[in-house]
Amino acid sequence: MNTVALTGNLCTDVDLKELAGEKRVATFLLAVDRLGKDGGADFVRVSVWDRQAEVCSQYLSKGKRVGVDGRLRSRSWEEDGKRRSAVEVVANRVEFLFAANGSTPANVPFEEAAVA
Repeated sequence: MNTVALTGNLCTDVDLKELAGEKRVATFLLAVDRLGKDGGADFVRVSVWDRQAEVCSQYLSKGKRVGVDGRLRSRSWEEDGKRRSAVEVVANRVEFLFAANGSTPANVPFEEAAVA
């Protein structure tokens, strides 16, 4: 089973790209706090597709708090003669966890934000 659920704050603005065949992908980096005495955060790349990508691009920006449900995807490529790899989360659902003015949590699910 490949399932991921994360809650964190965006540490980048959303980058929306148009692809062939009217497909769209939005990506952002999510800071997820670590539990425990050491604290800190993990930084996770998240990709969101199509209509949900458009909505995320419209409503999200650096610092906004979100919940993400999705799956892990690993990929690899060659850059400057070296093999590189990365793991990212492909979101099935992004839940906005801030009020319209951005000040307090609102638990606004994607479905509601999409019709706003």
